[in-house]
Amino acid sequence: MKDITEEETMLQIQDVLVTLDLAERFFCCDLEKCLGACCIEGDAGAPVTEAEVEEIKKVLPAIESEMLPRAIEEVRENGVAYVDEEGDLVTTILDGRNCAFTCYAPGGVCLCALEKAYREGRTQWKKPASCSLYPLRITEYPTFTAVNYHRWDICRDAEVLGREKGLRLYRFLEGPLTERFGKEWYDELCEACEAYLAEYGK
Repeated sequence: MKDITEEETMLQIQDVLVTLDLAERFFCCDLEKCLGACCIEGDAGAPVTEAEVEEIKKVLPAIESEMLPRAIEEVRENGVAYVDEEGDLVTTILDGRNCAFTCYAPGGVCLCALEKAYREGRTQWKKPASCSLYPLRITEYPTFTAVNYHRWDICRDAEVLGREKGLRLYRFLEGPLTERFGKEWYDELCEACEAYLAEYGK
């Protein structure tokens, strides 16, 4: 673990630079308040890899019954993903914002049809890593990876609930971070975050 100074804004865990927001921010999704708005707000789909696109194609027959009829039509005509204005590969959307793989629970709560099918044992693949890791965004560079916190008004209630529970962002995302970077990496992240919090008391 590297030394941490007050001027720094990132922690370095192996070859990954991590925003201090993971240590400083409290976070816990509050679906009763936000209703899953991150699935239907914004101007682009969720970032995906080529491998994830292939996974979505494989499970598509198992999730079409959960999708909106217009979403099924859009996916059949234009595919499960597209390249957005920034050149990133992202999931297909409807009306310029809604993820095509959104489904709805009673009360209008937005759910992910991909994850729902996985949790019900109908598929073996959950959903894109960018969705599991949200509100974090991962950027790959030639020599390192950057992990940043995506600040968005719709997640304000998640920050409130996280503070009430005393749940830091790095703890809330233990599962997705471990899946993405490995347990050894995550344990080192915890050590770095705890050292930073002990030193600066955020």
